[in-house]
Amino acid sequence: MTSAIQTLSAYEILDSRGYPTLRVAATLEDGHVGIASVPSGASTGRYEALELRDGDASRYRGKGVLKAVSNVNDVIRGRLAGKAAAPQESIDAALIALDGTENKTKLGANSILGVSMAVARAAAASAGVPLYRYLGGSSAVRLPVPMMNVINGGRHAQNSLDFQEFMIVPHGAPNFAEALRCGAETFHALHDLLHKAGYSTAVGDEGGFAPNLKSIEEACELIVAAIRKAGLRPGDDVAIALDPAASSFAEDGRYVFAKSGNKILSRDELLALYERLVDIYPIVSIEDGFAEDDWDGFRRQTAACGDRIQIVGDDLYVTNPRFIQRGIEDSATNAVLIKLNQIGTVTETIKAVQMCRNAGWAYVISHRSGETEDTFIADFAVAMGGGQIKTGSLSRSERLAKYNRLLEIERELGSAAVYESPFLK
Repeated sequence: MTSAIQTLSAYEILDSRGYPTLRVAATLEDGHVGIASVPSGASTGRYEALELRDGDASRYRGKGVLKAVSNVNDVIRGRLAGKAAAPQESIDAALIALDGTENKTKLGANSILGVSMAVARAAAASAGVPLYRYLGGSSAVRLPVPMMNVINGGRHAQNSLDFQEFMIVPHGAPNFAEALRCGAETFHALHDLLHKAGYSTAVGDEGGFAPNLKSIEEACELIVAAIRKAGLRPGDDVAIALDPAASSFAEDGRYVFAKSGNKILSRDELLALYERLVDIYPIVSIEDGFAEDDWDGFRRQTAACGDRIQIVGDDLYVTNPRFIQRGIEDSATNAVLIKLNQIGTVTETIKAVQMCRNAGWAYVISHRSGETEDTFIADFAVAMGGGQIKTGSLSRSERLAKYNRLLEIERELGSAAVYESPFLK
């Protein structure tokens, strides 16, 4: 018999950018407690579920979340008190019904997600199993290959790079612990190369370096050089993934590289740039290569490159099953970025993952630029078994907390743990 929820409690905390978010504690009648902190995005899709902010300019520049906190303490708590903490589908269905809107605009996706994650944690503790086992069952044994953001640009850094993320992917390692080592050693090698070249080694929102480089190509060349400097093989041991976040530089059907000289590209010219980059560098994945409403751009990219690399939709889908279904029908991409706070509940996120599985698509469990020390997505990535996680660079503790949790999970699983590349064909 699953224990019932005794109470819920939320309060305001700060995320990694110094802005408020909320933390929720779910206490069950058997005494078990689950605590969850909600992340916040900077490069957000237009159709994401609503992140409820107070708008009070006298507090936190209008970014306070006291309304979301109140929605947990004064509205949601009363509805869920006494309700069994499992199954998760029942909890999330009650939250969705209580909000009653398509995009969580009444209660806020941040208040709803905080409760959804906290109750899942409490239920796992009550069942005496790790969170990854509670959500994924006995088959949850696959550790994810990390996409590590080592050079930041776009909206994540005040520099000359229009592309938002240049990532390293240590997919050739034999296990997660070795993958983390490969990533860390490449990161530090990149630091040395940047320093020697006279570039800044300050870091951006997600812990990657934020230098004023001359071009996208220079960023890729420096990463390849860093991989080699670390004694690893570009492509085989460590590959490259890009997240241009093209919505951030899309204007009236064109793509304007305002940070690097105002060069303007058409959709076809941008596609040609991606094809050239893939030809030259060991790139295995490109995320959000076109704007969130440029479905034709994504279709063309997938038709041209989808048999060679992973084409990931983020802003295009915002973890929403309705948009993912359209993408599947249109062959718009071959992979989806999965973010819990884009849709607002654990159950809806799992549904999005299941749609990807059914379509034979890849999926990448992802953090946000405004993170906390919460490690929910590390367990969630193992539970979902897709073999990929995107959770930032090799610096800043809110990013490293996820990697360190994955090390713990790998140790817990022992010989049952699986680590394998999703990019080998």
